[in-house]
Amino acid sequence: MKNRSKMSTKRKFVADGVFYAELNELLTRELAEDGYAGVEVRTTPHRTEIIIRATKTQNVLGEKGQRIRELTSVVQKRFEFAEGAVELYAERVQNRGLCAQAQAESLKFKLLAGLAVRRACYGVVRFVMEASAKGCEVIVSGKLRGQRAKAMKFGDGYMIKTGHAGQVYTDVAVRHVAMRQGMIGIKVSIMLPHDPKGINGPKIPLDDVVTILEPKEEPSPESILQAQQAAEAAAAAAAQAAALQQQMLAQQQAAAAAPVEPAMQAGF
Repeated sequence: MKNRSKMSTKRKFVADGVFYAELNELLTRELAEDGYAGVEVRTTPHRTEIIIRATKTQNVLGEKGQRIRELTSVVQKRFEFAEGAVELYAERVQNRGLCAQAQAESLKFKLLAGLAVRRACYGVVRFVMEASAKGCEVIVSGKLRGQRAKAMKFGDGYMIKTGHAGQVYTDVAVRHVAMRQGMIGIKVSIMLPHDPKGINGPKIPLDDVVTILEPKEEPSPESILQAQQAAEAAAAAAAQAAALQQQMLAQQQAAAAAPVEPAMQAGF
C-alpha cells in the first residue's frame, strides 16, 4: 500500500481489488456473529477510511473501543499503512431485513444451531418480506438430507435477475456453512423497494413502472368566456380611470401655469 503512487493505473486497480477482497474476508470471519454486512473503503490524500457496516455496532466497537482499535492495528500492520494513515469506523445497518449479507449470516447460524432447513429458510423469507422488500429468494444447496446432494429454492414476491435493474435493485449474498455431513452453500437474493430518498432502496425508478396520473378538470367554455369578459371589463375600467387621472393632471398643470393679472390701483 505504501508504493501506490509509483504504480501504473492497471496495477493500482488490481491492488485495490485485492486489498478489498482480503479485507472483506478478514472482517467476514472476524465479525460474523456481530451481523457483518459489508465494508466500504474511502481513500483520501491523507488517510484511508474503512467503514464497517454491521447490525450490532456496539459489539464491533468493543468495550471502550478496544476491538475496533485491535482491528485497526491488524489492518495497519498487514497492509503496511503508516501510523495514523488508516481509520476504522462502524456504521449501523438501517434495515437489516433489506441486507442480504446480514440475512445470509443469520441463516448460516440457524443451520449451525441445528434448525430444520425449510423452517430456517421460510423464516428468513418471511422476515425479509415483512421489511417491505419487493421479493426474496433463498437457495440452499448441498447434502441436506442423506448422502445425495441437492438444492432447495425458497422464494416470495417479485425478483429481477437480468439487465441493469437486476444489478441496481437486487442485493445478493453467498455464504458457505461447514456442516457435519459436508459443506452447504447459501445464496440470499433480495429485491429492494424503490425509495426516492435512496435510504431503503435505489432512487432510480424501474423502467416498466408506469404511473397513471388523475386527469385535470377542464373548465367549461361558459366559464372561460365569462372570465375573458370580466378581464376585458376590468382592463377597460382601468384604462378609463387612467385617462381621467391624466386629464385631471393636465388641468392642474394648466391652472398653475396661467399668469396672474395685477390688481387695479384706485383713483385711475
